[in-house]
Amino acid sequence: MRGMGGILCVAVALLQGCGGEASSLGARHKPSGFNANFSGDGLAFQDYVTQSRAMIEKIVPEDGVARSGRIVDGNAPFELRPAGDCQSGRDKPYRRGVLLTHGLSDAPYSMHALASFFQKNCFLVMAILLPGHGTQPGDLLEVTWREWARAEAYGTDQLAAEVDEVYLAGFSAGGALSLYQSLKDDRVRGLFLFAPALEITSMAAWANVHKIYSWLIPSERWVSIMPDSAAYRYESFPKNAVAQVHSLIKEVRRGLHGRTLDIPIFTVTSQEDSTVHTSATLDFMAHARHASNKMLLYTVSTNSVPQGFRAGSLELVSSVIPGRRILSSAHTAITLPLDDAYYGVSGKYGNCTHYYPNNPKKYADCSEGRGVYFYGELTNKNLQAGTLRRLMVNPHYSALEDSMKNFIDGLP
Repeated sequence: MRGMGGILCVAVALLQGCGGEASSLGARHKPSGFNANFSGDGLAFQDYVTQSRAMIEKIVPEDGVARSGRIVDGNAPFELRPAGDCQSGRDKPYRRGVLLTHGLSDAPYSMHALASFFQKNCFLVMAILLPGHGTQPGDLLEVTWREWARAEAYGTDQLAAEVDEVYLAGFSAGGALSLYQSLKDDRVRGLFLFAPALEITSMAAWANVHKIYSWLIPSERWVSIMPDSAAYRYESFPKNAVAQVHSLIKEVRRGLHGRTLDIPIFTVTSQEDSTVHTSATLDFMAHARHASNKMLLYTVSTNSVPQGFRAGSLELVSSVIPGRRILSSAHTAITLPLDDAYYGVSGKYGNCTHYYPNNPKKYADCSEGRGVYFYGELTNKNLQAGTLRRLMVNPHYSALEDSMKNFIDGLP
C-alpha cells in the first residue's frame, strides 16, 4: 500500500510472478537479517524510534536510493506531542492520543500529514514502522503478520501509558491491524480507517505456493521485481507480503464474526480502489452502528448510493477533476495532500511501475513527466485514456481534514 500496489499485476501473478524475469535480483531483494521481527519490546517509544533510525541507516545502501536525513526521516517511526495549551488528561499527561500505522510496502512518510492534523487537534501522535518495511524489499520475504501485530500492540501500550483516550488510525494493511487490535483491546476508544484492507483478491490464499519451487527459481518469490526508485515505499513486491495480509484479514474476520464494534469509526476509501475490495469496507461500515460513525466514499459516480447506511453517516465525493486531469481516486490517494513535495502532482515521484518492463518508453515518459498524462487508479478504463500515473495524493485532502475535525468534535 502505498501500499499493496504490487498485488495489481493480475491475480495469476501470485502464482507465476509478474515482471520477475525482466530485472535480475539484487542485494535489495534479499533479507537484511535485521528487519523481519519486531524488536521494540521493553523500549520507551523514543528509544524505539532511535533504534529504528539506526537500523534504517545501517541497511539502506549508499548506492540505492540516496541515503540522507530526509530518507531516514520518511521511513522511520516518529512522535508528535500536542501544544502546551491542549487539555491534559485526568491522571496522564494527555487526554487523547492516536497511533498511526502505514500500509504494506509503505512507510510512515505516508502518515505525516495526518500526524500534523492530529497534533493540531490536541492528540499525542505516535507512528510505528512495521517490521519488514523502511529498509529494502527483501525484508518482506520472511516477515509474518504477527510481527506487525506485535508492533501495533507495542504502539498501543506506549500510547495508553500517556493518554486517557486511545485511538488507532491505519492505512490499508495498517487499517486492518488497527481493527485487529481494537477487537481485543478495550482501551481503544475509536478508529480512523483509510482505505482499510478488509478483503483482497481470493488468489492471495495461494500466494506462498511458490515455496515448493522458488528455492530453485528465486525470482518466483516475487509478484514483481521493479527498479525501486521510490524513497518511501517498495516497488518490488514479494508474494509473502500478499500471503501475510491475507492471513491478517482472516484473523480480523474471525474476530468480527457475530459481533459489531461499539466504538466511533471514521472511514474513507475509494470506490475505484483496485488493491482492496471496497465492497468489504462498505459492508463493514453499514453494520457498524455507533451513532458517531462517518464514512467518505470517493467515486466517479455520485448517483449510485450504497444501501444500509443511516442518514448522514455516508458522504459521496466526486473523484473526477477534469481540470487537473484526474480520472478517479486510487487506493494510494488518500492520506497526503495534492501539494505533497514527494508524491504530489508537482512532486519528485511518479507512480508508473505498471508500464515496467513491457513498455519502457511509456514508463520513462510517465516517470519523468513528459507529454500529456492523467492521474487515477489502475483501472482498464483509465489506462485506455492515455498515459496514466497512479494517483498518490488526495485532491480533497483539506475537506477530509474538515470531516475528521467534525467527527472528532462529535466524539462522546
